[in-house]
Amino acid sequence: MDKKIDIAIDYYYKKGQDILTKVNKKSDITADELIKYGEEMAIIEYKLTALEIAKEN
Repeated sequence: MDKKIDIAIDYYYKKGQDILTKVNKKSDITADELIKYGEEMAIIEYKLTALEIAKEN
């Protein structure tokens, strides 16, 4: 089970990095886009936290 959790953690970590890369590459990002990316990052961080807790237990 730990292997599946590690795979999921890696997946969500990469998704978060992809979002950060998109945001950092855009020089003309709109407020709506920034809010959308922020919401996506919040979801990813929530999932990563839950996975880390599951891994500890």
